[in-house]
Amino acid sequence: MTTVEGAPGHRFGAPRPRGHAPRPPALTRVIGVLRAGETGAWKWGARVAVVLPFAALVFVVAVLALKAYPAVKVNGGGFFTGSAWKIGSTYAPTVFTDGVAHPKSSLYGAWPLIAGTLQTSAIAVIIALPISIGCAFALTERLPRWISRPLGFAIELLAGVPSVVLGLWGVLTFGPALSSTLYPFIADHLPDVPVLDFFKGTVGHGEGLLTGGLVLTLMIVPIITATTADLFRQVPNLPKEGGEALGMTDFEVANKITLRWVRSGIIGATVLGLGRALGETIALVLTTGAIFKIAPNIYSPMSTIAAAIAAQLDSALTDGTGFAIASIAELALVLAVISVLVNLIARWIVHRTSLLSGPVGRGA
Repeated sequence: MTTVEGAPGHRFGAPRPRGHAPRPPALTRVIGVLRAGETGAWKWGARVAVVLPFAALVFVVAVLALKAYPAVKVNGGGFFTGSAWKIGSTYAPTVFTDGVAHPKSSLYGAWPLIAGTLQTSAIAVIIALPISIGCAFALTERLPRWISRPLGFAIELLAGVPSVVLGLWGVLTFGPALSSTLYPFIADHLPDVPVLDFFKGTVGHGEGLLTGGLVLTLMIVPIITATTADLFRQVPNLPKEGGEALGMTDFEVANKITLRWVRSGIIGATVLGLGRALGETIALVLTTGAIFKIAPNIYSPMSTIAAAIAAQLDSALTDGTGFAIASIAELALVLAVISVLVNLIARWIVHRTSLLSGPVGRGA
């Protein structure tokens, strides 16, 4: 057996594999350069891919801030506490405040829209979360595969239904049906407790806060369900079988093992659904009534930030001073800040949950 002393890639005295000619030094250097270039390209590509979303977010917020600056100067803190939304008289002489031109009697207050955004999103998440977890359990733990697969496909298909379709269904069918059946029953049969007064009163014709929240629920249930079901499928069988062997019931296994194993992921899935609810536009324009006021009860018409932007953009273009557009940009900036804050709070909750839960439920 032949040996080569000091051959590259071989120990001294080690046999060289038969059929392999020695690699020329020049070719070795070229291959090394190519590999180094390939590694560098991957590194730079990964860095660009990481930076691009953040850069896009900064760019969007910066543009909104620049567009909204004139409105911020004039509206001040009253923008967050006021309830009026008036473009003002476009035929009267232009008024200047702090060097910013705006129509006479223009007044903008976004508090009803901010409150409506938070209310509809809260209703959607509160109702959708238990439904989504139950659906995910049924699809992964209870139903046979020949039923769960088509049902899972149908749920995921619901996520692709355009929001305008759900909005038209909500305003033409869903809302009127609820206002003639369920809403009066709830309003008339609740106990006389001051805390429940918000669920009493005139139910209207089906356009309002509760209808908008329920339509949002249908839109975010597929998102949370699909994500949660994928998380449940990743839970190992050994811990669940161990719990059953120790005498745990099915509910205890689900509550103490499965849910704790993936609860950080469920929080993330909920945030995905909440982001969809916060930014939903056309469906809420159709189902909430587009009234710029705080709903006195859960059935009353109202509006949200995204719905108000869509509803007011056309009329804002008639303001030759551009102040109405600046106020809408300020409204969009508020929505962007709310979305970022919600995601940051969710990340903090996920981090705290992963630290407190130990190896079970540990997440990103």
